[in-house]
Amino acid sequence: MTTVFGVDIGGSGIKGAPVDLARGALAEERFKVLTPRPASPNAVVEAVCEVVRHFGHQGSVGLTFPGVVVGGRTRTAANVDKDWIGLDAEGLFREALDLPATLVNDADAAGIAEVAYGAGRGRGGVVLVLTFGTGIGSALFVDGTLVPNTELGHLELRGKDAERRASSAAKERHELSWAQWAERVDEYLDLVEMLFSPQLVIVGGGVSRKHEKFLPLLKEREAEIVPAELRNDAGIVGAAMAAAKAG
Repeated sequence: MTTVFGVDIGGSGIKGAPVDLARGALAEERFKVLTPRPASPNAVVEAVCEVVRHFGHQGSVGLTFPGVVVGGRTRTAANVDKDWIGLDAEGLFREALDLPATLVNDADAAGIAEVAYGAGRGRGGVVLVLTFGTGIGSALFVDGTLVPNTELGHLELRGKDAERRASSAAKERHELSWAQWAERVDEYLDLVEMLFSPQLVIVGGGVSRKHEKFLPLLKEREAEIVPAELRNDAGIVGAAMAAAKAG
């Protein structure tokens, strides 16, 4: 069994587990800690070390980050501390863990897992994976190839970041019913459909556990809309895949 460790760093929680890459599934039950507030680099690194050490893992670690990641550097930080911007975060994790570490955008990680093992398996054309959580993450694929760091949650909708209106955090913040929130999600989907004409949209993130409450409320559209199959484990699985690929 090929096991690599995956850690998913989110706006509210940091969770990790060893991943069985032959099956694209967690090899053990995941362990989760709350994301520190403020989510400064040192505080988050400490929390990640706690998650990895919980399993006594020795070997490669893949990590997700809620922002743009290019060459191991974190370029944006919408839902974490601004001190992440411009940081060699991959090097920081590698040093703290004393293990090989690979850093990837969180939604990209969820996307590569869904395309390899989940709802996007074997699908050609334009596939868009959207994760609804603290913000809205996006992973765009063209015939199975990832276009990294799309960050489509920051598209402008009604004069503000789309994720301020249509993330699942926005649903809670504004105390919206499922029907009210579905209207906002529809408005957001209209925008991404107009820009990218995807054939398939996979809805992931924490809210995908309750997909039956809102997916049926969305209007008919050109794109097929389906729930993520790996649910909220997709980020962990994708992070481990990225680490395995990096060797």
